[in-house]
Amino acid sequence: MRKVIITALLMCGAGSMYAQKYMTRTGKVSFYSPTPLEKIEAFNNETAAIMDSKSGDVVFQVPVKSFKFDRALMEEHFNENYMESDKYPKAEYKGKVTDIAKVDFSKDGTYNVNTTGKLTIHNVTNDVTVPGTITIKGGKATINTKFNVKPKDYNITIPSVVEKKIAKEIEVTVNCILDKK
Repeated sequence: MRKVIITALLMCGAGSMYAQKYMTRTGKVSFYSPTPLEKIEAFNNETAAIMDSKSGDVVFQVPVKSFKFDRALMEEHFNENYMESDKYPKAEYKGKVTDIAKVDFSKDGTYNVNTTGKLTIHNVTNDVTVPGTITIKGGKATINTKFNVKPKDYNITIPSVVEKKIAKEIEVTVNCILDKK
């Protein structure tokens, strides 16, 4: 009986060796809104992300107030008028890397992947599919992706007075270096 218990424990331990979590609290998310009248950019270096290398589950949480702009007035309008960041303090993506099996976490390389999941911004959740890359280097996993978000899809109202200064689709870029945990 003792041998059976020890064997079972070893098998459970061996299984958990393959289920590796990768995490960060300093991921980078930026967005770009180009129009003929104005080009708006903002950067956030406080994104928390976690990925399970076995299941492909991923979660990103972005504190909205952590976006930094070139001009303080833009940042103020973003937080108070558009994103209402006191009311909706974070944006979140919960999804799955659908083709995680093709990523070899044991050796350096870059892998094209796809994710499907739910993106929540401004308390509105939409299903999204996002292509990206996972780069393994030195035991770290870097996730990169670029996709577009339409403010209207997340009930973000743009006042008519500035409507021509904000793009109908905002380009979002994610670059997160995750450490093995």
